[in-house]
Amino acid sequence: MTAGAGVLLLLLSLSGALRAHNEDLTTRETCKAGFSEDDYTALISQNILEGEKLLQVKFSSCVGTKGTQYETNSMDFKVGADGTVFATRELQVPSEQVAFTVTAWDSQTAEKWDAVVRLLVAQTSSPHSGHKPQKGKKIVALDPSPPPKDTLLPWPQHQNANGLRRRKRDWVIPPINVPENSRGPFPQQLVRIRSDKDNDIPIRYSITGVGADQPPMEVFSIDSMSGRMYVTRPMDREEHASYHLRAHAVDMNGNKVENPIDLYIYVIDMNDNRPEFINQVYNGSVDEGSKPGTYVMTVTANDADDSTTANGMVRYRIVTQTPQSPSQNMFTINSETGDIVTVAAGLDREKVQQYTVIVQATDMEGNLNYGLSNTATAIITVTDVNDNPPEFTASTFAGEVPENRVETVVANLTVMDRDQPHSPNWNAVYRIISGDPSGHFSVRTDPVTNEGMVTVVKAVDYELNRAFMLTVMVSNQAPLASGIQMSFQSTAGVTISVMDINEAPYFPSNHKLIRLEEGVPPGTVLTTFSAVDPDRFMQQAVRYSKLSDPASWLHINATNGQITTAAVLDRESLYTKNNVYEATFLAADNGIPPASGTGTLQIYLIDINDNAPELLPKEAQICEKPNLNAINITAADADVDPNIGPYVFELPFVPAAVRKNWTITRLNGDYAQLSLRILYLEAGMYDVPIIVTDSGNPPLSNTSIIKVKVCPCDDNGDCTTIGAVAAAGLGTGAIVAILICILILLTTVLLFVMWMKRREKERHTKQLLIDPEDDVRDNILKYDEEGGGEEDQDYDLSQLQQPEAMGHVPSKAPGVRRVDERPVGAEPQYPIRPMVPHPGDIGDFINEGLRAADNDPTAPPYDSLLVFDYEGSGSTAGSVSSLNSSSSGDQDYDYLNDWGPRFKKLADMYGGGEED
Repeated sequence: MTAGAGVLLLLLSLSGALRAHNEDLTTRETCKAGFSEDDYTALISQNILEGEKLLQVKFSSCVGTKGTQYETNSMDFKVGADGTVFATRELQVPSEQVAFTVTAWDSQTAEKWDAVVRLLVAQTSSPHSGHKPQKGKKIVALDPSPPPKDTLLPWPQHQNANGLRRRKRDWVIPPINVPENSRGPFPQQLVRIRSDKDNDIPIRYSITGVGADQPPMEVFSIDSMSGRMYVTRPMDREEHASYHLRAHAVDMNGNKVENPIDLYIYVIDMNDNRPEFINQVYNGSVDEGSKPGTYVMTVTANDADDSTTANGMVRYRIVTQTPQSPSQNMFTINSETGDIVTVAAGLDREKVQQYTVIVQATDMEGNLNYGLSNTATAIITVTDVNDNPPEFTASTFAGEVPENRVETVVANLTVMDRDQPHSPNWNAVYRIISGDPSGHFSVRTDPVTNEGMVTVVKAVDYELNRAFMLTVMVSNQAPLASGIQMSFQSTAGVTISVMDINEAPYFPSNHKLIRLEEGVPPGTVLTTFSAVDPDRFMQQAVRYSKLSDPASWLHINATNGQITTAAVLDRESLYTKNNVYEATFLAADNGIPPASGTGTLQIYLIDINDNAPELLPKEAQICEKPNLNAINITAADADVDPNIGPYVFELPFVPAAVRKNWTITRLNGDYAQLSLRILYLEAGMYDVPIIVTDSGNPPLSNTSIIKVKVCPCDDNGDCTTIGAVAAAGLGTGAIVAILICILILLTTVLLFVMWMKRREKERHTKQLLIDPEDDVRDNILKYDEEGGGEEDQDYDLSQLQQPEAMGHVPSKAPGVRRVDERPVGAEPQYPIRPMVPHPGDIGDFINEGLRAADNDPTAPPYDSLLVFDYEGSGSTAGSVSSLNSSSSGDQDYDYLNDWGPRFKKLADMYGGGEED
């Protein structure tokens, strides 16, 4: 193969890769009708063969490529239906570039779009040439690592008739290709950039952009004097697939000599990345019984290498399948898309519920010798379909139910279903198809066991139906799968026997209403309130009794249920509501166990005129002289219409004074006025009889008394106060007597109060006569005797005086005194009790001390010494302390009998007295 042919083949392969890359970029953009680029550029060899594909233009009409046609303005180049530009004949390109226009037009809308194609003649070539697309351009690169001798002249001079002058180039600098993961040595020269002006003046070269003076920094460097550009480290295409630099040429003063040029550096991919599955475990499902070719799931692996090369082209295959039943190849996988589909029939969930498939992804287009691989697990669940109809475990079932019972489970129907439990394909639905026209039963599904529970929903009657023969069909919630027929075992018979029980008698007419007049005499037959026993096949007797008879007006015959009156029925009774009297009766049979039922009898009482009207009001007042005021009277009747008003009001003829003094004026059927007939009637209370007659048939009359107070009135027609008293029946003399009695009573109270104050004053002036030498102290003993009344008045209490001063009492050393002695000085054991000033009577004195001790919260407990107060000195009775007990000697205490009833108890204790 010649060098030119090698370059041609390399360009063709690079052109195909370029087309693939451009297609990938285009699909990522938002759909917009037109070419993907306005200007397409490609490097070509100088010699082109006929039909040689040069590049591919990408056109999108957003509705598909159907109907899109291409044409060019060049006879040497044409565009195929897929956008491929090819030569129509063998050519030798004489110039550095060839440019022509490609037009795409829509045959349906006649709309046209244009793009420019530039074909650049390559200056150098290499058998290892690769390609990388430039963003926004369609270009082909040359040798990724040109020899150091290669020099780019981006700023050439052009010779014309007028001499040398700069001409702007219409083509771009070919991209520089650098393989990734290079081992060096570094820095490694890539290319030399040179301007032809360096023959005249010294030029300094520099590069800018990402990888040079922008992060990542210093990946590329350039010798500022020679223009040689280097790569300083190994490249990683997965980090940066390409770099865009700009080369600058300035003189030694920093003045721009040439315009900056663009340098594109592409990192050539190496197969250094394994395919990586998105998930390590994939879960999918497929219905049992699915046909071959049924889609199951998709597994996806991504390779970080270049997807436009074999390094990133992943292929899939199934490594193993577990279990291998019914076939070891139940599934297959699309090697390019990763779609797993069924390849064999026989999927049955009831046999195999889940498959585990190991899937391998390999790059290098699946080449196991050179490619890198990785695996993932695909778990395929065989989902259930309703391919097994439910079947009864028996052809007949039996049960029994007592009559009159509801919500009772009669029988349990068991079924078998091989589908997935607790799914719509397994859940049973029962339906009664015959044997229950009245709807007494329903079959409910037990959600746990899937059994059918035959339940009574409407009470059955043994006297009407002794047994039921039901036909029940079972199905699933989900319909059967296509081609699956119902089994003959999906239908079963159910025999239900009804049990006879003792039913309670019932009253056919409940509540029973009868109408009759009130006042019927006792013993009157009202009606027969009988009950019916529904147990026709049992010989039983029914007995009746009263359950509720509030007024005890009724009686029922225990055998036949005949109702008679036991008392007079009164419509106006409190037991009657809205003219209706209600009683409840009980009917019981003699079954085992006995049963009973109740019935209510309502008696509507028709009113008769059995209540005479009553006069209202009962009391009134009127002035003693006739004027405009009068007494409005009416009547109240317990009966109802027509046995009430209109009423007739009249005065009796006896006594004659009634008609003489009073008169009645009729106002309407229910009201009349009572007024004075005479010009003057003495004030007082008068009982005026009035006869009231109702309109019943026959009418009833009643003579009622109205108490009328006749009194003098003021100008407003109101009774005066004196007149009201006089009208109450008291004369002037009686009023004066009452006033005198009140005055006498007040005088008596005043005199009594004055006497009490004087007596109190005298008591305060009395003093106890006690000898200061005889300071008597002892405990006060209570003998439960309050005194002797009038017999105990012989001694002079005025002799008991309290001394005025206590200066003669000798002081003792602290702590040396008797416990019953009044303390002298500031040595209190308890809080000082209030002093009773000068008690005149010894009894009052003792009582005051007792009350003070009882109310003292700091006093010691009972049965202890109580110090009441100082009793004085100089008692003529001597010291009580000198008395000894009867057991101490032969002391004579008979003189105690002379002291009166108060000391009688003491005289009996110490004097001995008479023994019984």
